[in-house]
Amino acid sequence: MNCSTFLLLVLMLVQLRPCCLRVQNHSAQNTDQPFTAVRRVKRGWVWEPLFVTEEQIPVVPAYVGQLKSDLEKHGGNLKYILTGEGAGSIFIIDENNGKIYVTQKLDREKKPFYTLRAEAINRNTQLPVEPESEFIIKVRDINDHEPQFLDGPYVASVPEMSPEGTSVTQVTATDGDDPSYGDSARLLYSLLQGQPYFSVEPKSGVIRMASQMDRETKDQYLVVIQAKDMVGQTGAFSATATVTINLSDVNDNPPKFQQRLYYMNISEGAPVGTTVGKLFAEDRDIGKNAAMKYFIEGDSSDVFDIITNNKTQEGIILLKKTVDYESKRRYSIEAKVVNRYIDDRFLKEGPFEDKTIVKINVEDVDEPPVFTMENYVMEIHEGAVSGSLVGTVTAKDPDNDDRPVRYSIVHGMNLKRLFSIDEHNGTIITTKPLDREIASWHNITVKATEIRNPEKKSEAKVYIQVLDVNDHAPEFAKYYETFVCENAIPGQLIQSISAVDKDDSEEDHHFFFSLAQETTNNSHFTIKDNQDNTAGIFTAKSGFRKEEQFYFYLPILILDNGMPRLTSTNTLTVTVCDCDIEVNTFYCRYGAFLYAMGLSTEGLVAILACILTLLVFFLVIVAIKQQRKKSPFSEKIEEFRENIVKYDDEGGGEEDTEAFDISALRTRTVMRTHKPRKKITTEIHSLYRQSLQVGPDSAIFREFISEKLEEANADPSAPPYDSLQTYALEGTGSLAGSLSSLGSNISDADQSYDYLTDWGPHFKEIAAMYTSHTSLGD
Repeated sequence: MNCSTFLLLVLMLVQLRPCCLRVQNHSAQNTDQPFTAVRRVKRGWVWEPLFVTEEQIPVVPAYVGQLKSDLEKHGGNLKYILTGEGAGSIFIIDENNGKIYVTQKLDREKKPFYTLRAEAINRNTQLPVEPESEFIIKVRDINDHEPQFLDGPYVASVPEMSPEGTSVTQVTATDGDDPSYGDSARLLYSLLQGQPYFSVEPKSGVIRMASQMDRETKDQYLVVIQAKDMVGQTGAFSATATVTINLSDVNDNPPKFQQRLYYMNISEGAPVGTTVGKLFAEDRDIGKNAAMKYFIEGDSSDVFDIITNNKTQEGIILLKKTVDYESKRRYSIEAKVVNRYIDDRFLKEGPFEDKTIVKINVEDVDEPPVFTMENYVMEIHEGAVSGSLVGTVTAKDPDNDDRPVRYSIVHGMNLKRLFSIDEHNGTIITTKPLDREIASWHNITVKATEIRNPEKKSEAKVYIQVLDVNDHAPEFAKYYETFVCENAIPGQLIQSISAVDKDDSEEDHHFFFSLAQETTNNSHFTIKDNQDNTAGIFTAKSGFRKEEQFYFYLPILILDNGMPRLTSTNTLTVTVCDCDIEVNTFYCRYGAFLYAMGLSTEGLVAILACILTLLVFFLVIVAIKQQRKKSPFSEKIEEFRENIVKYDDEGGGEEDTEAFDISALRTRTVMRTHKPRKKITTEIHSLYRQSLQVGPDSAIFREFISEKLEEANADPSAPPYDSLQTYALEGTGSLAGSLSSLGSNISDADQSYDYLTDWGPHFKEIAAMYTSHTSLGD
């Protein structure tokens, strides 16, 4: 601990009862006079402040003060006793005179005060003459601690161009000495580095702006602050702290174009939206204070546009409308840039914007021909003779009007067959008459190509409307199926008719209906025009008889209102029906059908009966043939099938003898028992010999089995273990018995197969084979 601060040692007597004891304090000159009398009572202790300085005790033990009772007589009859914190070790008392001594150096920072108790007793009686009293001894501080900046190093920020006196930050140092005694803990702040831009308040440590500073000139400053205790007196301790002060940006700089004049070029063939060029204005500010927006002023804004790239803060000039070298070769636009966010405090410095001039030159390119119109609409009347003029298209080379252009029709061979174009002057004519009722519009594409540079070409749409001509007479709207009953009365409506016309009409179609002149007087029917493009057919007489006349053919004239007017004759067929007054359509159609076939109802019934009889006869014949196809031995075949077991799976190889036991098949009773699988790779030859014994003793069987075995051994794709499984027993319940010789314990010579000939044609081949074998054996 540094011995640079003074500590205060105060002796306090708390709530002393009335006594006559006096506490005296002696200064460094060891005077016996009291330091200060605080309280004195008639009977009780008298206490005064006592002081001792930490770590400044030249002689140990050192005198602190003296306890003195008013009851003490000159004979020294009292004995003083000291108890409490540090009594007997740190503090001792002379029991005869009450003087208190300290035996070691004290540290106020470890323990600032001590609580002690004093008592005076009679030496003779050992009884207290004064009540025990408690007092406190405080340690006086000395300057033994240096100031400390506990929060350093410091970093602060202040907006640039802040006015003088603006507070930046505050630094605070601490001192471990006692602030209530002396100047040991009284600190004084000063600026060692940072003038003339900053200042610091000596007592508070607040750092302030000393002048206005521009971030664009310097954006960071390093300030060193010193703190001294003892108010900066000689011998004081000190400490320093570093403060890094950053100047934050404000929008105090307008944007500036790098050039007063820019030159750019754009091709006349460039499409809308093409980038012409880029502008960039510098702004010394940063962040959002440097955010800019570009504009185009003047009449050029309808041809060019400018947008702002918010990431790069560039102005991008775009083509807003196509340019033509032949029309205008140079444009001059005025571009302006402004700050997006403006600080009103700096408006007095001037407007935060800048302007520049951009000269844009239009570059000439070899352009394709240009039609005078994007789309052409032409008209021609239908039926016009071949070679009739439809219209003319015109295209010119924008680079030079004198350059020749060739015209042609594209898109569709059918259109080329209907129209043709003069390749020199663009005149379109028909190649055959047109029919509006087939197609009322024709859409063709005309191509114009530069003769000197065929790669330069353009196209235009031509829409040709075929105008209508009244060349189609009206006709019935549909086919009418008309019936009239034999008992129809005069004036009865039997049919309503209407008409259609394929032609167009400038006004609504209007049709006029009437009967042909030759049938007007002697007709059985009349017609009434309803004046709404419909007409009604009525009976003029009664007493129709289908036996006399089954059909009536009524010619009807229909006249349209076109120019010129066209008339057509349409025949309405009226069929007489055997009905009362109301027409039954189904029945009338049935009667008309019979009349058309030339049959009566009785004849039709006879024909249907004959057809039905033939159908029944045919079904009977088919049934008989199916019955004859059945075998006479069907019952026996079904009986045999009950005992025949068919095995479609292949054996597991030559070593697989576990699946079927050949020896068991030789007996009439099949016993299926599970046998463990065994390896018989060495018994292939014995199996071969056994296979030779299977079946009748015939050279044909031996030769067949030998050939199959050799083929299997020579075939590399065959499984490695082939085996021949022979099934010698058909079943124990077969009426015919076994057909194999393997199931017999007697030789083939002892068996007779003559009974096979009685089994019919299905067993003819087997009977012949076994019969011949028996004869050979004999």
